[in-house]
Amino acid sequence: MEITGTIIKVLPLQSGQGKNGTWTKQEYVMETEGQYPKKVCFSLWGERIDSANIKEGELLTISFDIESREYNGKWYTQINAWSAIKASDQKPVEDELPGSDQLPNKPEMPGDDLPF
Repeated sequence: MEITGTIIKVLPLQSGQGKNGTWTKQEYVMETEGQYPKKVCFSLWGERIDSANIKEGELLTISFDIESREYNGKWYTQINAWSAIKASDQKPVEDELPGSDQLPNKPEMPGDDLPF
């Protein structure tokens, strides 16, 4: 899944020891766009933290997985991002179309407003 928004808070880096060694986790709060903006907290793990280099105020699109786990009869949900693309790094759709620069321009003819 994907979601786009602005980073409004970078939470403190967390780390610990697990059965597979040391782990690090960084959480971020994003505010979505639109008529009814939502705040969403998501996590990046390990080396993805440094490679994403996310800062407050940046507009980005994250790709993520959602996972819920039960502990003592309560359910906890976590959003784990696996990709974060900054708006400044995104290309317009037209740039991604192969050969879009080679499409011919249709000349406009007077009275050429027929749908066929």
